[in-house]
Amino acid sequence: MAKAHRYTALLNLFQLAALATMPCLPLAGQGNYEIQTYGADTVAPGRTMVELHSNFTFEGFKTVNQGVWPDEHQLHETVEITQGWNDWFETGFYFFTSYGPNQGYKWVGDHIRPRVRVPDKWHWPVGVSISTELGYQRPIFSADTWTWEIRPIVDKQWHTWYVSFNPALERSFHGPSVPEGVGFSPNFKLAYSVTRKFSVGFEYYGSLGPVTEFDPLYMEQQQFYPTIDYDFGPNWEFNLGMGVGVTRSTDHLILKMIIGRRFRFITPRVPRFLKPNSAGGEG
Repeated sequence: MAKAHRYTALLNLFQLAALATMPCLPLAGQGNYEIQTYGADTVAPGRTMVELHSNFTFEGFKTVNQGVWPDEHQLHETVEITQGWNDWFETGFYFFTSYGPNQGYKWVGDHIRPRVRVPDKWHWPVGVSISTELGYQRPIFSADTWTWEIRPIVDKQWHTWYVSFNPALERSFHGPSVPEGVGFSPNFKLAYSVTRKFSVGFEYYGSLGPVTEFDPLYMEQQQFYPTIDYDFGPNWEFNLGMGVGVTRSTDHLILKMIIGRRFRFITPRVPRFLKPNSAGGEG
């Protein structure tokens, strides 16, 4: 009976995330502050992941557009802190910053991101999770200031190959994209393990426009990133990539890097239904 209650609670969270977001899901696509294709895993219970997302735009937009500052030669630094609560739920928080020519160092905005996943003990053939992300960015950095994203995540490790697909749905609450409704921003990653610690890969980031009618190709955002990942140890994460934009609506050259470290802090008291099974079993 306890197992059935846990499964029911997880399914209810999945349904709540989907129903809450679908009526109002950001058309601007994943911003150049946290450029990442997610895997389905969540942070382990009682662990805290601290990540620094850094990227530098070598070739981007040079003029002010809808009140948004140009991003060419901007350095973006994002701190992401993610707390794992049990084997199927985590919560992430983002703090965005930017430094640019004649702009100085600025706070950009904050996002919060709860995520649920299918536990390993269900033995699904692929990893599956759903992330929702709500947040604010200042109007000098994004014409759409308040946005909400729902991101289904499906991934699979097969011998030395790894693949992940994030078909994200986005919506603006405040800004010029509000009338456009729900937008489609797919992300994709394919990686090959050259050694046990070193992988090479390819990542794709797109923002295609409203789900009801995609934008013309020249208005879409399309970026391709050759990447490397290195395993410095079980508590570390490292990713490096150089992105090339192939449409005129996309920044043309971006260098991005992610460095992450897992820590074991004291887990705050959480509701009973969020706690992992203290007996260690499924019953």
